[in-house]
Parts: sequence; C-alpha cells; structure tokens
Amino acid sequence: MQLRKAIFLDKDGTLIPDIPYNVDPDRISLMPGAATALTRLRTQGYIFVVISNQAGVARGLFQENALQLVKNKMEVLLQLEGIELAGFYYCPHHPEGSVAEYRLACNCRKPSDGMIRKAARELSIDLECSWMIGDILNDVEAGKRAGCRSILLNHGNETEWLDGPFRKPDFVASDLVQASDFIINTSIYGKYDNQDLSFAY
Repeated sequence: MQLRKAIFLDKDGTLIPDIPYNVDPDRISLMPGAATALTRLRTQGYIFVVISNQAGVARGLFQENALQLVKNKMEVLLQLEGIELAGFYYCPHHPEGSVAEYRLACNCRKPSDGMIRKAARELSIDLECSWMIGDILNDVEAGKRAGCRSILLNHGNETEWLDGPFRKPDFVASDLVQASDFIINTSIYGKYDNQDLSFAY
C-alpha cells in the first residue's frame, strides 16, 4: 500500500477556538481561515488527522464518550467545506488526574509522539512527508519526535517557551492560512519564498 502524507492538527487553538474543556458541540466552530487552508492542502494530496490532549477526562470534567460528539461536530463543519477528516486521536490521560482509570504517565500525551505514530500505522502515513501544526511547543515536539516537520501557530497560547532538542518549529505562522502557504511552497519549491516572514520565535 502506498503511504500517504498527512497534516496532523492540534484541536483546540489550532483547528477550532480554544474554549477550555469544552465538549458542547454548539460551542464548536472552525478557526478563521481553517477551511481555506485545509482546502489548499487537500489539493496537494494531504489528509487531515486531529491529534489532541484531552486531560479533562482524567480530571473528571467530562466523560470520555463526550468526545464522540466533539468529533462528530468537527466532521460536520469540515464536510460543509468539502473536507474529510481522516482520523481523530486523543489522549484522555494525565499523571495528576483525579480519575484513577486515567491517572497515568502515558506515551500518547503530547509532547510524546504516541498518537501520531499510532495514526501513521493505522492510516498508512509517511511521517517524513507529513506535518504537525499546533499552537504550543508540545505540539511541535510531538511532531518532531515522530519524524514530521512542525509548525507553531503563535496565537499567544504558548506561555512557557521551554527549550529542548525537539521544540524548534520549522516555521512560526500567525494562522493556518500562512501555515498552509509555507507547506505548499516548501513542497513545491523546497523553500519558502517570502523572506519577510521570520522563522524565529
């Protein structure tokens, strides 16, 4: 089977607005520019996979099965734009959780790369040809650990800026549209041709 290339997307603050611990489908919408960005990337042959930490389960703030409604709403919103979601992977764990079943240190919670590698196995994804996009450096690190290239959306959601060998993004974008431009230009030309945009953060 031929391997596919993917865009791995963090959920909150990347694909949809970050409303802490929200599982109410009525409060879910796509981030501005998300439909435009994903439509462009789809024409380049990318599939889309959500990779999300959901510690609210471990903290007892909502039941794990509530995430199915979240997934359903995101799929509906994307389908209205002609975009299919190939996968939705989440980690319900947290080492300091209040629910014993989910209180553990796992290999799926970002910045670990367990969810990305699981998606790659199940969806036949070529990690070297894929990208991880997220709004904090834990997203960047998860992607880098898995062998992807990574983009940080600098919305102000990263507050710690902890350094590390896997935490330097390939690009820092202001939104998904700028991120998609970078990916497409990199794929076609091997470089980004707008030198006014900084790679530093």
